[in-house]
Amino acid sequence: MTSLDQFAAQKLAELDAKSLRRSLRETRRDGAVHAWRDGRRVLAFCDNDYLNLSQDERVKRAAIAAIETHGTGSGASRLVTGNHPLYAALEARLAALKGTEDAIVFGSGYLANIGIVPALVGPGDLILADALAHACLNAGARLSGAKVVLFRHNDLAHLTDLLASLRGAHRHCMILIDRVYSMDGDLAPVAEISALADQYDAWLMTDDAHGIGVLPKEDPALVPLQMGTLSKALGSYGGYLCAKAPIVDLLRSRARSFVYTTGLPPASVAAALAALDVIEGDPEWARTPVERARQFTRLLNLPNAESPIVPVVIGEADAALAASERLLEQGFLVTAIRPPTVPDGTARLRITFSAGHSEADVAALAEAVRAVLP
Repeated sequence: MTSLDQFAAQKLAELDAKSLRRSLRETRRDGAVHAWRDGRRVLAFCDNDYLNLSQDERVKRAAIAAIETHGTGSGASRLVTGNHPLYAALEARLAALKGTEDAIVFGSGYLANIGIVPALVGPGDLILADALAHACLNAGARLSGAKVVLFRHNDLAHLTDLLASLRGAHRHCMILIDRVYSMDGDLAPVAEISALADQYDAWLMTDDAHGIGVLPKEDPALVPLQMGTLSKALGSYGGYLCAKAPIVDLLRSRARSFVYTTGLPPASVAAALAALDVIEGDPEWARTPVERARQFTRLLNLPNAESPIVPVVIGEADAALAASERLLEQGFLVTAIRPPTVPDGTARLRITFSAGHSEADVAALAEAVRAVLP
């Protein structure tokens, strides 16, 4: 056994001892809200396809047509092979949706955040990030070389104190938050943070991965840097930033995860365009995931859901895993989320609701969850 083998084996043993080892389990989606796991057809309450658009026939037909016209891949970086027309159409639609001058599409949400932040700030600058901001926002912040300080989750007083004490010593300042926090489902106080950003000449960037398509639009006057993904409610794949034209133009030249990576496959771009048509044409459908989440929280006497995400905190990782397995035995696919994704002692069931879930589905899940809680 080499030293590398020994290192990996030791680390895996340490993860096993804490119930923190991750493993892949074969799962096949079957329509909007069902999946096959361990040979059983189960109701899935764990993906981010909030509007079930990855399974929508209109979206699938658009993707197929794009493959027939443009092929399966883009060939290279968009700056090398050129911009096929679907990209320009999607960026124009995203900018119109978000009320901004322009937009830029990246290969994924993670690639977007690790490219945007270092392209705008660097050594000598300050980044203030919510303590629960997504891992890719933190990755982009660390890559930038700027001074990075976390403020307590949604704590306006703490953020104010940090701005007052640190902003003056730095050239530029960026504030990084999620609009919807992916493990807790709560919303950021965007208007209040925007006011602080204006007061201290800081640049506010929101990650709207879990809000686009299912929550009311952000106000572009409040948020100059609106980032998000195409892979959740839009049912496709990719990331984007909507902003003023000079900012977007700068990113086309300086965001390394845009310049030096292959463009999205045409099918993904076409699928996102079709998904936007569906969302804009059926606003009632777009409101359904939050309504289902609120039904669930009422049934279990939990805080009223603000988004399609509802956490049921269990505590220790092994207990959360056991609860997830018991739900699977009853026909519900609900994933256990463990540290370091969430803080120690807060392992949980992360439950997500989609427009395809019926009220009866939600009621059955609530009864099953009540039965597995410690």
